[in-house]
Amino acid sequence: MQPLHYTRAQALPGILAQRIAILDGAMGTMIQRFKLGEAQYRGEGYSGPGSQGDRFKDFPRDVKGNNELLSLTRPDVIRDIHERYLAAGADLIETNTFGATTVAQADYGMEDLAVEMNRVSAQLARAACDKFSTPDKPRFVAGAVGPTPKTASISPDVNDPGARNVTFEELRQAYYDQVKALVEGGSDVLLVETIFDTLNAKAALFAIDEYFEASGERLPILISGTVTDASGRILSGQTVTAFWHSVRHAKPLAIGLNCALGATLMRPYIQELNRAAPDTFISCYPNAGLPNPMSDTGFDETPDVTSRLVREFAAEGLVNIVGGCCGTTPDHIGAICAAVAPLPGRAVGRGYFYKEAA
Repeated sequence: MQPLHYTRAQALPGILAQRIAILDGAMGTMIQRFKLGEAQYRGEGYSGPGSQGDRFKDFPRDVKGNNELLSLTRPDVIRDIHERYLAAGADLIETNTFGATTVAQADYGMEDLAVEMNRVSAQLARAACDKFSTPDKPRFVAGAVGPTPKTASISPDVNDPGARNVTFEELRQAYYDQVKALVEGGSDVLLVETIFDTLNAKAALFAIDEYFEASGERLPILISGTVTDASGRILSGQTVTAFWHSVRHAKPLAIGLNCALGATLMRPYIQELNRAAPDTFISCYPNAGLPNPMSDTGFDETPDVTSRLVREFAAEGLVNIVGGCCGTTPDHIGAICAAVAPLPGRAVGRGYFYKEAA
């Protein structure tokens, strides 16, 4: 085992101790605004930097909707989205890799592209962050590690509760390959997000630790679960407190919640997380309210509404990192940035990442 060394993101705990950091908003919501068709997803007609030419012209399956493929076929779209969020004030930019694992890409028959997707996506985010970074406001790449469409804890067959469509080892290997490529591409932190199955998350965290040991490099980890309804539990059955105790061994820089709920419904669970994890930074990036197909973003809340609600979290001393999930745009992030700027972040003790770095 190599001795661990620390990256430029070691500065993040100090930043979070001084102010609230801003995460970007939705990637899928922004991609939808480009109204790309099947040909555009294949990269047809694009000849700019990073062009793939006719590489995917004759791919035998439909690829429209495979947003992670756009990092290869339409890097201009992903670059534009990153830069819009950075211009709005985001400190952390998520890579376009939510579904960039072999497990998720199997839906499109593109498993062999997963490593390339992660590496290129991280490089695109890295270039955007470097373009906007200043000595007073460095920007950070958050390597996004999504949950996969398969779950290790829940049966896909209502008639066979013991059935599973993925194993822990399959998840671990998929996540290891993803994490390695994200770090090689220039990620500053790793964001294990939208967790609905704690066992899936444990596979990701195991793979991350395995990579850290093999590489000798340690990045901060952000972990974000998803409470799916008013039960206050994630889909695999844990309360927020139980979820935290299941993942705290990973010594994350921050623990938080995202997706599924708007800020109003998420509030009691962020409060619960504050009580459960007093020595760890807290993140929160809710949806823009409830789905609304009649709105421009597909969700209810306008930037002023979402930012007002997130500001209430900050005023209550609940958060250190805030941003947006489904339905949020650069306008939402800009409004959130302005709303929380005068307020201090949640005070915490010298948490896990400090201890590990000491």
